[in-house]
Amino acid sequence: MAEGIAAQGLTVTYRNGFTALRDASFTVPQGSVTALVGVNGAGKSTLFKALMGFVPASRGTVQVLGMSVAQALRQNLIAYVPQSEEVDWTFPVLVQDVVMMGRYGHMGFLRRARDADRRAVDEALARVNMQEFRHRQIGELSGGQKKRVFLARALAQGASVILLDEPFTGVDVKTEAAIIELLRQMRAEGRVMLVSTHDLGSVPEFCDRVVLVKGTVLASGPTPEVFTPENLREAFGGVLRHFTLGGPNLHDDDDPRGLTVLSDDERPLVFYDGKQRNTEVSPK
Repeated sequence: MAEGIAAQGLTVTYRNGFTALRDASFTVPQGSVTALVGVNGAGKSTLFKALMGFVPASRGTVQVLGMSVAQALRQNLIAYVPQSEEVDWTFPVLVQDVVMMGRYGHMGFLRRARDADRRAVDEALARVNMQEFRHRQIGELSGGQKKRVFLARALAQGASVILLDEPFTGVDVKTEAAIIELLRQMRAEGRVMLVSTHDLGSVPEFCDRVVLVKGTVLASGPTPEVFTPENLREAFGGVLRHFTLGGPNLHDDDDPRGLTVLSDDERPLVFYDGKQRNTEVSPK
């Protein structure tokens, strides 16, 4: 697969002299969903800022679809789906207007919507099943509905690279399943999704690849190879809850296999006999 995101030796140092990300290298292919995993302060937000052009690289390079971040942004190829706490939900704006914001980069200076812009908004709202809420104030929606509106904004933009910051925080099981299904559809369309998440249990279910960060990139690659207990313990240190059942505590015979559970208080990540076991989302 062609590279969607490629970072090589990426270092980001803020003006106060603090280096939040050092010598980070990884690739994310097109047509993939990649989890960005690490503790708070590990550099996940800094990496997103670098991909959005908010902070410059002190050293190294990062390319998006074979071009610089600035070039990709000028072509409206990168979209960002924020965490709920980053948004002022008291600001009076309609759902359809939030989604229309994704079209601003395609409009002229006066930002007058054309038929093509309105069609893009209609199609995006339909894909996230939010058509009937288009005339509602964004602040009136539930947490899951708000997430879907911002996903619709990214779809309306026509972005090829979508950065999602904790998309499953504050949503119910049904909404989580709907978001995962939408990510799978966008993967089939050849888009690139980089998903920052603490929801370890869902990562093997919908992510093809993982980037583990802790001030740098500790490991990256296909999920079965990277998302291992050893790598997670290195990335999270003592933050994760960890317990293992085996022998007579799990089996009635001499079966030596054990069950390992890693959790940061969201959906647990389960390994049986050293292999990942999905904890399936089951909407009711």
